Amino acid sequence: MLREYVPVLMIFAVSLGAAAAMVIGSAIFSSYRPTPVKKEPYESGMPPIGESRERFAVKYYIVAMLFLLFDVEVVFLFTWGAVFRRLGLFGYLAIMVFLVLLIVGLLYEWRKGALEWD
Repeated sequence: MLREYVPVLMIFAVSLGAAAAMVIGSAIFSSYRPTPVKKEPYESGMPPIGESRERFAVKYYIVAMLFLLFDVEVVFLFTWGAVFRRLGLFGYLAIMVFLVLLIVGLLYEWRKGALEWD
């Protein structure tokens, strides 16, 4: 029974070896020479202004959480669509409840102004 896993383990070992060889090779053969300019944080080619640890508005985090929420929604809808016919009425009703909850949440965030970028 363990013989079935030998090809998987071989692929894993080859992948691990290739990754290690690339990291070691890049450390040995790179021509990286750090300078003060290269060590500065990158800000779209502009010189950095202010401290790197300044506080951001909570609105940025709210927008990021909304993005993640709707990203997860797409994952659920994609998998639901792949097995739609096998789920039947129960699957349809379950996804409708899910979508209604997401739409209510979106409307709530919209009315609270979380989507306004001022």
